Amino acid sequence: MEFERYRSIYPHGELMRRLADIRHVALDMDGTIYMGMSLFPCTNPFLEGLSRIGVTHSFLTNNPSKSIDDYLYKLSHLGVAATREQMYTTALATIDYIHTRWPEARRLFLLGTPSMVSEFERAGFVSTADDPDDVPDVVVAAFDMTLTYSRLCRAAWWVSQGLPYVATNPDRVCPTDERVVLVDCGSICKCLEHATGRRPDITLGKPDPNMLAGIERRCGLRPDQIIMTGDRIYTDIEMAHNAGAFGVLTLSGETTLEVADAAPRQPDLIVENIGVLGELLREAHGLK
Repeated sequence: MEFERYRSIYPHGELMRRLADIRHVALDMDGTIYMGMSLFPCTNPFLEGLSRIGVTHSFLTNNPSKSIDDYLYKLSHLGVAATREQMYTTALATIDYIHTRWPEARRLFLLGTPSMVSEFERAGFVSTADDPDDVPDVVVAAFDMTLTYSRLCRAAWWVSQGLPYVATNPDRVCPTDERVVLVDCGSICKCLEHATGRRPDITLGKPDPNMLAGIERRCGLRPDQIIMTGDRIYTDIEMAHNAGAFGVLTLSGETTLEVADAAPRQPDLIVENIGVLGELLREAHGLK
């Protein structure tokens, strides 16, 4: 199938109608608005264009190891203005999920970095110690680059005791350009599963739809009023499908057109980069 800057599963008129209903764009970051420490030239014009048509936006990531302040610092360094309210990490998705699923829970055993733990404490939770007498309400496993053997064993003990058990994200490894494998949350959970015979009660993060459900609640929007855009078809776009949102694949990062064509569930829209998405949104909202 031919591709020239964009392609949609909908005829142009239907595409414009659907885009005219959009009120929020949820943006993956690495591979979508920047690559590593290089901001894409189309990013700031795209964000400015959203403001001109009255469409809000947020930044999503499956990496809970950094705090919101860490991400805001990086975006500021790259020249992108953002607020805490525009950031949504899997740590925040996990906080929202625990508040909804176990509203009385306050004490958590957290396998996570100090930056991540600070986000949970900011939300009113208490981080329990590596102590058999300091019983948590919920166990949370995350991408923990400060993981110690003792805390891993304590997590396994609490999991084996049947306590509620949540994983922040399914990623087995975290992408890096360094000569090392960064073992991520999914692999840590596999270790716990092998030791205890138990999987997490829920694994949040893309492609789980709870990631977008949190944005729906915060913004008061329906799924079809939200675009989820990113460069990974099996996380970003699959989450859009799972949540009933409008999925936009950008070819500026990991996924090639050939990989996209082979996917069993196609994106609503494929674009060369988010600049093209911005043009289409402005056209749909009557602003060239």
